[in-house]
Amino acid sequence: MNEKYEPLFKELKLPNGVVLRNRFVLAPLTHVSSNDDGSISDIELPYIEKRSQDVGIALTAASYVEPLGQAFPGQASVSKEADISGLSKQAEVMKKNGAKALIQIHHGGAMSLPGLTPDGDVAAPSEVEVRGFGQKETHKARPLTVEEIEHSIESFARATRIAIEAGFDGVEIHGANHYLIHQFFSPYYNRRDDEWGEHLRYPLAVVDAVTKVVNEHATPDFIVGYRFSPEEVESPGISMELTEQLVKSLSEKPIDYLHVSLMDIHSETREGEYKGQQRVKLLLDWINGRVPLIGIGSIFTADDAIAALETGAPLIALGRELLLDYEFISKIKQGKEDEIVSMFDPERTDKHELTEPLWKQFNAGFYPLPRTDEEPSNTK
Repeated sequence: MNEKYEPLFKELKLPNGVVLRNRFVLAPLTHVSSNDDGSISDIELPYIEKRSQDVGIALTAASYVEPLGQAFPGQASVSKEADISGLSKQAEVMKKNGAKALIQIHHGGAMSLPGLTPDGDVAAPSEVEVRGFGQKETHKARPLTVEEIEHSIESFARATRIAIEAGFDGVEIHGANHYLIHQFFSPYYNRRDDEWGEHLRYPLAVVDAVTKVVNEHATPDFIVGYRFSPEEVESPGISMELTEQLVKSLSEKPIDYLHVSLMDIHSETREGEYKGQQRVKLLLDWINGRVPLIGIGSIFTADDAIAALETGAPLIALGRELLLDYEFISKIKQGKEDEIVSMFDPERTDKHELTEPLWKQFNAGFYPLPRTDEEPSNTK
């Protein structure tokens, strides 16, 4: 291995004492490959096993905690006892080669798809019109009742209990990317005038419910993480000033890491008091060493990976690149970084070892990434 990449392979101890073997994380990318009832399919097991084999932490795709929260076709469920059997198989293959296997627990909120939810019902913090995953037309979401809000929090807690029973090493709470927890935190989506209109209340309530289950039912080495989006384009939306409050509050909770959702790990704040400052640096300042931060965004080469680590983020997540080349990490370790596949090739006979539904998404251009059949462009 080239010595300049050695920092990528140093161990890291989480707040709960768990030691990760390296600084790589498999990002929780949507794969649309589970069965229609939310159970784990045969095709996704070899797919996730390959992507998990060399990382320190492996995250599943977002898995819905209740039927009202399904936001993708082919999305996995972590909402009922019947899910445990398939989830156990998933956890087993993810952990097989030494990674810590975490399931990302998720609720689509306004982004849930009417064609997939019971009776076509979609609900959010406040009434809103949105375009969901793969939709050409918008749909409307109604406001959640207080009882439904409380039920959704209980659903995150139940999903955590299911994850424990299925043998996962932890859960990641999905508070990013315009889904339900993000929506409650956002001034754009949450215009409620009751107690749930306070933007930190719902995210922290979910964290408290999840960690309570962990304390009561899991071993001390069970990992809890939280993913968040630091800014949004909607107005008035989530700003870095609001995110500062969130990050400082979460850093005081009994969680083991924070995971920032970015398309470019080197990106800068869009507007406001911190405009032009690097987001990761700001976040690290606010966290102040209390929990590790996972950074992510446009990492396609070994040099990209070490540059990402040099931002100060102690862990880096790989999404699109591990889908393009599941041997990315092992190639760096073996000094074969020049052999890394960093472009999508629609002519590959092995289809990058992706599931057929996911390969079709890549080929259709669902995700921005370098392609062999297009002129070079800046994916960042």
